[in-house]
Amino acid sequence: MRLTLDPSQLASALNPWAERLRKKIDLPLQVRWHGGPAVALGNFDTARVTVDVKDAAGITALLAPSLENLGRAYVEGHIDVTGSVQDVIDMAHRLAENGTTEEQEGLLQRLLHRIAEAGHHTREHDKAAIQYHYDVSNEFYAQWLDPAMVYSCAYFETGTETLEQAQQKKIDHILTKLRIEPGHKLLDIGCGWGALVLRAAEKFGATCVGITLSENQHELATERVRAAGLQNQIEIRLQDYRDVSGPFDRITSVGMFEHVGLKNLPGYFRIIHDLLTPGGWALNHGITSTDPQNGETSHGGGRFIDRYVFPQGELPHIGTVLTTMQQGGLEAIDAENLRRHYARTLEFWSKSFEAGGAHLKSLVDEKHWRIWRMYLVGSQWAFEHDEVSLFQVLCRRRGQSAGSIPLSRRWMYPSS
Repeated sequence: MRLTLDPSQLASALNPWAERLRKKIDLPLQVRWHGGPAVALGNFDTARVTVDVKDAAGITALLAPSLENLGRAYVEGHIDVTGSVQDVIDMAHRLAENGTTEEQEGLLQRLLHRIAEAGHHTREHDKAAIQYHYDVSNEFYAQWLDPAMVYSCAYFETGTETLEQAQQKKIDHILTKLRIEPGHKLLDIGCGWGALVLRAAEKFGATCVGITLSENQHELATERVRAAGLQNQIEIRLQDYRDVSGPFDRITSVGMFEHVGLKNLPGYFRIIHDLLTPGGWALNHGITSTDPQNGETSHGGGRFIDRYVFPQGELPHIGTVLTTMQQGGLEAIDAENLRRHYARTLEFWSKSFEAGGAHLKSLVDEKHWRIWRMYLVGSQWAFEHDEVSLFQVLCRRRGQSAGSIPLSRRWMYPSS
């Protein structure tokens, strides 16, 4: 049904809704219908964000303002927003927190999500999900990532590093934790554009296999290996982790296990166990839920990510990670929380994305540009506010002698 209200009629219709919200909270935000009279949700003089409603679906999103509904309305073009992206995401969260959506609705949606996800992590489904996210275009990612195109949490040892420096420090931090030595055979599960295996071969002397399900990543990573003259040390494969044969002295998995699925985690870690040599070590670096029940982020943010960004992605709590590692035959040696580091990483990415707006819009359609814009700044907010976290967990096959591990963590932080 078409909405026939003119701008002044709609402003009048929205006033009761705005008045109810103003009694709860003073938001520096105003809403307009096709550029008509603005309805303020706070003081007009302090408004930092303007929402322009394009159609009835946009109004519906505002009246039931979950992050999923608001994000969907923006991505699909039912609303436009004016203001800094940081202010926009802050207003979205404050609207969602003070909206009319009942908590029961959120619980129901999470239950339906779990039911819908059951059985979906086949090789075919996982490949399609990975290619949906990573095969947008290499040039698109290159515009806002660091030069090595490392698409995972960086490591800011002092907080003064550039993004490029922090990404290299992250890779070195991982490889140092693993005590990589010349001649070790390393498997990198979800190798991205090849930055980790290149570093492991060049600096640490490892022989490496990197696997990915993204055709774009496979192509560029292979080119980078060839350009570095490391074809004899590094092999990049377009391969599912379930199809790899071992053994390997060291295994890394960085930003990949989020795609495995909660019910598949014991099997995933069992595969890592089976691929390791008896004295081998592995490191899993991945995003985790801060809900002990492995729930989604609040106000529908997780459902937005699932719909538009990471189809079939599921985040376990760190407790679930450690439990399923043990079930898979692995002993956790060390766990490090890098939540603050990921918030800072995403701040770099989001600023670069905003700065590259015009060129990025020429590389993808408007919808994909809007998806990634909200995804980056929304994820930054989630890490800053403990909605999600990031853990590096160092592990090895369980049941080994305690004497084979140093007594302190000093080896992880060598003197510079």
